[in-house]
Amino acid sequence: MNRLSCFFIFALLSTCAAAPPATAADTTPKTHVFLDGEQAANPITPRQARDALRTAAMAFQKLALRGGYAGIWSADMSERYGEAFFDKLPGAYIWIQPPGTPSVGQTFLRAYRATGDSFYLDAAKDAARALAWTQSRGGGWDYTADVSGLAPGAKSNPHRNLFATFDDNTTQGALLFLMDLDRDVDAPWLDRAISDGLNFIIEAQFPNGAWPQWYPLKGGYYDHYTFNDGALNDCIGVLLAAYDQYKAEKYLKSALAGADFIIASQLPAPQAGWAQQYGKDMQPAWARAFEPPSVSPAPTARNIRTLMDFYLRTGDQKYLAPIPAAIDWLVESQLDDGPTWARMYELQTNTPIYGDRDGKVRYTLDEISEERRTGYGWRGTFGAPEAAVAYFELNSMGRALYLDRRDSPLPPEEQEDRDADIRANARQAIMSLNSSGFWIHADNYIYSEDFVAGVTLLCDYLEMN
Repeated sequence: MNRLSCFFIFALLSTCAAAPPATAADTTPKTHVFLDGEQAANPITPRQARDALRTAAMAFQKLALRGGYAGIWSADMSERYGEAFFDKLPGAYIWIQPPGTPSVGQTFLRAYRATGDSFYLDAAKDAARALAWTQSRGGGWDYTADVSGLAPGAKSNPHRNLFATFDDNTTQGALLFLMDLDRDVDAPWLDRAISDGLNFIIEAQFPNGAWPQWYPLKGGYYDHYTFNDGALNDCIGVLLAAYDQYKAEKYLKSALAGADFIIASQLPAPQAGWAQQYGKDMQPAWARAFEPPSVSPAPTARNIRTLMDFYLRTGDQKYLAPIPAAIDWLVESQLDDGPTWARMYELQTNTPIYGDRDGKVRYTLDEISEERRTGYGWRGTFGAPEAAVAYFELNSMGRALYLDRRDSPLPPEEQEDRDADIRANARQAIMSLNSSGFWIHADNYIYSEDFVAGVTLLCDYLEMN
């Protein structure tokens, strides 16, 4: 058995054995609002799920600021934050970065489709209007935005930013939500926001197919060719979705150029992965002080997935050609407690490296400050086992069978297991909703990601009934 086969088996076993990710229902106080007494011992009903969904949605909508949302609220709603507690939102600012306003809007849209209740569609449209209002002058989005001037009848936003970011799926996530809403809502303001946003992605693309982290270019590492946090992969995802929905060839052309950049930027064996960011010389480059030039498993796993998507779409073998060498590097780079990887590996030596705010490279986690040690994901699986499993399944099945399996209904036994999980998760979501209609996190704060997770569980249940 060769190394890749061994890795495939090990990754598959590790993936299957992994515990499911925590959801809001795992961490919230169990205040039984809808399932008291005998109800808690009986199967839930669609009516109970719809009631819980409406209660949670009405409570959460009260947190909206002119249709937009924060990421975190204190339990008394007096304080609002974006990504984390270091990111306190001033005045009338909303949070754009997922799971902020676009994610909440997408959740309302799904609730509308699961129930047919126009209340949810109205909430989704309010979120979309907040996004359209805060779109940058070029067509993208920043992490946060000021909605103080947004009111019925307002014609233009004097606070629009010049710069917008592709980091953390910010611009891309906003566009995906607006494009999805466009399937249910026909409005000139929505069409304009989508068109401006898609044109912004194309305008920001370098001639070689890469994207910067921010656009317009602002200097420094913001202008690097950026894979970190999925910037390039998410741009490609939006463009492919836009091509499928609107059939404009310019979107496909831009996406294909992005895929060509992935191929061109792969590092040579034996370190045949990808860096988090590249300079104009196509070499791995420094970003922030704690992000030295390196080879990184996270963009490597994402690029394997993206290349597979292009192969499945086109049938062109050139998209599969880089993958075996990339997996070889992942195999060789596992830490002793594998399948686990360091976030960064030193060029040439392939030694795990760690950074700090002083710009110096360290070789153990213990050498860096506590703030950086706990405030950055230095070790993990980074999606590598799942990417390897997917590739080996595709390689063993072939394109036609893989697509057929992917697009076919689950076998009856698997569907029964999935349905049982959906019922159990929906019950837990209902039981963990507090008396005010919120999923309150274990730290006693309200999180937009908990609302998204809870509503998703209820919609999963409603869509199977």
